[in-house]
Amino acid sequence: MSASRQFFAAYDALLARWPDGTAEIDVPTPYGTTRVHAYGPAEAPPLLLLHGGGSTGAVWFANAAALGAHHRVLAVDILGDAGRSVRAGRPLRSTADLMAWLDALLDGLGARRVSLLGHSYGAWIALTYALRAAQRVDRLVLLDPTQCFAGYRPGFLLRSLPVLVRPTAARVHGHLDRETAGTDTDPDWKRLFVLAATDVTHRRPVVGRRPDPRTLSAPLLVLLAGRSGAHDPRKVAARARKAVPHARIETLPHLTHHALPTAAPAQTNRLVAEFLMAADRT
Repeated sequence: MSASRQFFAAYDALLARWPDGTAEIDVPTPYGTTRVHAYGPAEAPPLLLLHGGGSTGAVWFANAAALGAHHRVLAVDILGDAGRSVRAGRPLRSTADLMAWLDALLDGLGARRVSLLGHSYGAWIALTYALRAAQRVDRLVLLDPTQCFAGYRPGFLLRSLPVLVRPTAARVHGHLDRETAGTDTDPDWKRLFVLAATDVTHRRPVVGRRPDPRTLSAPLLVLLAGRSGAHDPRKVAARARKAVPHARIETLPHLTHHALPTAAPAQTNRLVAEFLMAADRT
């Protein structure tokens, strides 16, 4: 079986674990077609989920049912990253392009305003968009956000370098095992991540500068992995609290960066749902 066929077989295996009633939607934008996994009442407030790099929108299988009880969950395969979204039309090269893609995606979904939930790279996209399009964002949840409030640990970058330069299956697996040790990170997702990392021909994610969050107006929840190898969670918490005084910041002490969102999903789901519902009542 080819690498791409193996990847999509692993992708479909995760999708099979989504709750019954999940719909697959392809949304055309000027930058290409975006795949969205939709679950929850169609009339409920929309909640757009943005995955970490290489994870795909399928990664939210353990969160969709809980979050879809009161929201319309819309889990995106980020354009330019792994998944079933297809780049076409305008080049997607800059942060401005990425923000324009999100505008077009929300228009295509008929969502005037949304709440955003992002993990890692997806958290960077979510925060950047919430700052640039405040009128479209009701509230914001960031799971162990990278390049939002602080930089990476130098040791994490050194450990990641061989994986980025020559991403063999053995290297990616070993790196992922180290970064998720002591957690119940889902093995099916780990297989998908390894396949995404080693078949890089279809991945050209857009990256940009760290945003300045001081002007953020949306209610904000930051959930940090207490054992994150990507960055120092205490530094991230301190900087987030200083930059956004109204933010609610919680630490999940036993989790690592790559363990989110598949490990200990009940705790993550409870904290996110409580935050979203509290905001709905204000």
